[in-house]
Amino acid sequence: MEIDIRALETYNKLAHDGAQSAVKSLSQLTGISTRVEVTDVSLMSPSDLQYEFIGNEYAGVSIDLSGEIRGETVLAFDEQARTAVTDVLVPADDPEMKKSSIKEVGNIMTSGFIDGWANHLNTKIKSSPPTYIEGTGTEVLPRSATEGDSHLLVFRSRVEASRGGVNEPVDFRILLVPDQTSLETALEPQADTSISFEKLEVFNEMTKEGAEKSAANITSMTGIETSVNISRLSLVPLEDIPAEVGTKRYVGTVMEFEGKLGGYLVILFDQPSGRAVVDSLVPMETEGEWGEMEQGALQELGNIMTSGFIDGWANVLNAEIKHSPPKFVADIGSSIMSPIIAQIAQTDDHAFLLDSSIETDSDRVFTCQMLALPRRDELEEALDEILVENSGNTEADPNDLF
Repeated sequence: MEIDIRALETYNKLAHDGAQSAVKSLSQLTGISTRVEVTDVSLMSPSDLQYEFIGNEYAGVSIDLSGEIRGETVLAFDEQARTAVTDVLVPADDPEMKKSSIKEVGNIMTSGFIDGWANHLNTKIKSSPPTYIEGTGTEVLPRSATEGDSHLLVFRSRVEASRGGVNEPVDFRILLVPDQTSLETALEPQADTSISFEKLEVFNEMTKEGAEKSAANITSMTGIETSVNISRLSLVPLEDIPAEVGTKRYVGTVMEFEGKLGGYLVILFDQPSGRAVVDSLVPMETEGEWGEMEQGALQELGNIMTSGFIDGWANVLNAEIKHSPPKFVADIGSSIMSPIIAQIAQTDDHAFLLDSSIETDSDRVFTCQMLALPRRDELEEALDEILVENSGNTEADPNDLF
């Protein structure tokens, strides 16, 4: 299947505008101040989407779509968001009325989300009556996101809410998972701006393999057992990328790579994870500051992780990809990303973001996020040269892949 990148950008904007319309409806109904923090369209496996929802309680609505766009839309509030909404609409302690209010709010918000798509396509998109959903994690996900192992294109919006000027710890999400047939029609190439969906799948899998090699390198150097829990490729408006990373404080490295494929790779450890890595790498007591020795340890680890991450790309593309020495960074996530976004913004307004999360299930809390931002024109050219039928054999002679 060939997909038109410009059309995908348009639909991503429609998803963003639809989310804006939805949160405006919520604000009018409840007085809760809301804003759309980030909207993207992500290529990801069902298991990766499921991992994002594991462990949290949600309530909301599910609506089936038919017509020009077919699929399923889910609007899900976490426990804090559900309480904030129902406390305003149903002050009485009546569980059934609270459930009904979530259903009604979800119906109104989802209608606003879908209307923009129908207007753009100049057609009618029919929606089923809302089905109330409630449960932990994957129990509230669209059915297509819990079945099979093929990749999904998921339009995702995340919303931040506040009441009385104080930010609520609210997790509020809108997901649209269109079925592949209607997606293929909607994204049919109209110009020379298409990318093979199958090749995007291949590249996403190559990236996941690279992240797994990086995780193995972390384990080899530090003794900390790690695994890759999420790996996805997203098309994101540049202005949304800082919000994608957030305002949490990180330490890590930034590197630029170039060759057949150029761009940036950012490796971010949250503060406790960064300290755990340094403690494992530096065989002496430190003063808890990010001094020259600590920075050097993280830079060396970043260098080895980067090599593991991009070697697979170089092998499949049969080309050398070099990277700059890692630069140590310590700041909030959005501030780390902003200079990179400024560079990419000189030529593009959207970027392909490859996002992999490395974690450990041990008692030692550990998270590492790897963010790759390849230059878009070079990525499109590189994808054009990959042969899907051979690219899965990463151990093959690279000359056989073209």
